[in-house]
Amino acid sequence: MGRILALDYGSKRTGIAVSDPLKMIANPLATVDTDELIPFLTHYLQQEELETIVVGIPLDLMNRKTHGTKGAENIVERIKGLFPHIGVVTIDERFTSKIAFDSMKVSGISKKKRADKSLVDKLSATIILQSFMEQPT
Repeated sequence: MGRILALDYGSKRTGIAVSDPLKMIANPLATVDTDELIPFLTHYLQQEELETIVVGIPLDLMNRKTHGTKGAENIVERIKGLFPHIGVVTIDERFTSKIAFDSMKVSGISKKKRADKSLVDKLSATIILQSFMEQPT
């Protein structure tokens, strides 16, 4: 059994988080330029076994698609085609960036570090993964 990996997909950057081997704890892994996401996943899969990839899908407050939804849906289809042996699921990612930013603020991370969007993306992916793992099976 492999780990679970989560993506906070964005048009410029994608935050990535991964579970521990027991699939109990979500850990931030990386933020990559979105153009480098597929090479990153290919390289990662040469080193680690993945059971599932979770992709956050952006929706608005009325549960409708946003400007970012199409890109996330496209990457889901691309991942499914390139890595058919890995399950790919989607999860609502509303508020993850705000939760990530607020958690950094509460934890005492400096204003300068909070301005680092790559850190927010990585933490957003971690929140997406933790939310997925906490869902009832």
